[in-house]
Formats: sequence, structure tokens, C-alpha cells
Amino acid sequence: MKKAVKQYAALAAAVMMAAAMSGCGAAADAQADLSSAAQTAAASSAAAEAENTEEENTGAAEGDAAASDKLAAIKAAGKITMATSPDFAPYEFEDISSGTKEYVGADIELGKYIAEKLGVELEIEPMDFAACQAAVTSGSVDMSIAGYSATPERAESMGLSHPYSAVEDDGKSQGILVLKDRAEELSTAEAFAGKTVAAQNGALQQGLVTAQLPDTKMETVINANDAVMMLTTGKIDGFAIASTVGEQYTANYPELVMSDFYFSMEDDGNVVIVTKGEDELLAVIDEAVDEVMEQGLYKQWYDESMALAKSLGLDVE
Repeated sequence: MKKAVKQYAALAAAVMMAAAMSGCGAAADAQADLSSAAQTAAASSAAAEAENTEEENTGAAEGDAAASDKLAAIKAAGKITMATSPDFAPYEFEDISSGTKEYVGADIELGKYIAEKLGVELEIEPMDFAACQAAVTSGSVDMSIAGYSATPERAESMGLSHPYSAVEDDGKSQGILVLKDRAEELSTAEAFAGKTVAAQNGALQQGLVTAQLPDTKMETVINANDAVMMLTTGKIDGFAIASTVGEQYTANYPELVMSDFYFSMEDDGNVVIVTKGEDELLAVIDEAVDEVMEQGLYKQWYDESMALAKSLGLDVE
């Protein structure tokens, strides 16, 4: 519209100048020409605006259609793609005992249940933890299950399912793994001031350390096992981790123990994540998660996966 006004102003100036040079009769003709030109310019502007509005509405409609067509696309393809970080037994890990690599764990079983509910196959795409979240936000995978806690930050950029868990929250769900001979020294938040604490990149614990231990030096790691090695060799002072996971590490590493300090938070369990706006897909996933929890299946899968991981000699998290 602003462009049309400028064009009209320029046209008016030219017409009036010509009228002044030609006298009164010419001025009347010029005025008529000016009126006709103005009507033409206004009509052109209105048509352009209508076209732009139609394009914007079409774009929005296509975006809405793409979101609603996601579930249909999954069913048409006959598969749902799931990103996971298979270094987190008993939740998701590799089993090569048969001679071929197989992805197993409680979260993998949940993914299979969701796929079965949709009537499709589950296609697992392994990658590191941070890459899993990026794959979901970009839409390159349909969902990800990898031990995600529900956080406000994730809720802003992703769709989060109803929570699921193998254990009940006792207020001590998130803590710090330390060396046993330093447990008394590192038993309070103040004690970690100036110390180095590791957390997995992109994990809930990374945010907890930053928010609740601001005087602590953060060390991000890609793999949880790497952090445990760093801890046992004295390269870091602690490893922020889910308590259930940390307790399993203490069973395999007698020199480690959970600190008496625990992060302050309410933990309802973990969630499945999908691309923001995929509400129809998320609704089906919510139904599946609710069924799994009501039937006690996730606890069953957790216990079975724990036994399998131990039989394979894995560090059980």
C-alpha cells in the first residue's frame, strides 16, 4: 500500500506540473486524468494486497496440513522413525551377543509398543543425545525416546508426551556421583563451589548444575560412560546424573557413591518427544504411554533390560 501511495503522489505531481504549463483547459483535463490514474493505482494496490493475503493464507493452510498429514504419512510409509542414544542401559543400548547389532532396552520396548499401536514398523536411528533432540526439532525423525525429562525449555520447542517411569519420585531423583572417599567433603551445594561437575550435553542435569550450582565449573560430555571414567581418574569432582542411573554405576564401581546433595525438583518421569505442532501423533503416543503405565509394562521392561545388560557385562546406568 505504501508503494502505491508513493506512485500516486509522483503521478499527481507530474500531471499538475503539465497542467500549469498548459493553462486552465489543460488543467481540467489533467484533473480528470489524475482522477482516472488514481482509480487505476488504487485498484492495482487492492489487487496486489489481495494476492499477498491469499498467498499468506495458502502458506498457513499448507503448514497446518503438513502437521495434520504427519500421522497419515507415517501410516502410509508403514514405519515410524525413532532417534535414540543407545549408550544408556537399561533404557537403550546395543546387544551384539547374537553376532548382529540389536538395539534393546526399556525405551526401545516403549518405541515398539507405540509403533504397534500405529500399525507400523519401528525404525531406529541411533545418534548422540544432543543430535536426537536436533533431529526432532528439524523434523528429520518422527519421535525420540532417550530418557528425556520434561522441562520448560523442551516444551517450548518440542511436543512432550505424558510421563512414564519405572520408579516413583522420592524427592531425590537427580543428584551427583562422587568418589566414595570424598563423599563427606562433597555433601552440600556449597561444597561444590569451585569444583568441576560433568553433565551430559543437552541433558536435564546440565541445566540443573547451571541453575543450582552457579559457582561450579561445568564440564559437558557426550557419553555418560566417559564422565564416569573422568570421575574415577580424578579429572572431574562429580557427575550430575539421575539417581537411579547413578546407583547402578555404584554397583559396578565400588569406589563411587551418590553425594548427599540432591537437586531440588519434581520429577514425574521421562517423556517421548516429537516435533512441535504434531498434536495428532502426540495424542496417539500419549494413549500408548498411558496404557503402558497402567499395565505396569514399563517397569517390567526395565527389570528385564536391567538383567540383560548385566548378563552382557555392560555398565548399567
